Amino acid sequence: MTGRIEARLQELGVTLPTPPAPVASYVPFQVVGNLVHVSGQVSVDASGGIKGKLGDAIEVEQGQAAARLCGLNLLAQVRAACGGNLDRVKRVIKLNGFVNVTPDFDPIPQVMNGCSDLMVSVFGDAGKHARSAVGMANLPLNYAVEVDGIFEIE
Repeated sequence: MTGRIEARLQELGVTLPTPPAPVASYVPFQVVGNLVHVSGQVSVDASGGIKGKLGDAIEVEQGQAAARLCGLNLLAQVRAACGGNLDRVKRVIKLNGFVNVTPDFDPIPQVMNGCSDLMVSVFGDAGKHARSAVGMANLPLNYAVEVDGIFEIE
């Protein structure tokens, strides 16, 4: 039987990727009590993802797509942490977004909406979260966006 959240993903036309493997010495998530802390997920997908700096070759819309990729990777990690059952997610608590930017690029919050809007689309009111969005001079492997998160689970 397909769960409520899996059905919602299908309705949205969203297929979650295989959870990306860590690229350094860390684990992709930690479950502590009823919280899942997910390590930073970059804007990678099967095609290689979205790399580069916003304000240079990348505009806001492509940055939002990069943040959405991060959100898909976050959800894939949370699903793994929940034994494959996203219905265990009670709420998205906090997202921290890091955007690879030129010094004069300002619309960082709008870029992060690509991830935030995905969470609300998937989880409804339970997807509304606290958030930080900061511009960075550089991100790992030159990815455009990285997002980590905290999720409450049953």
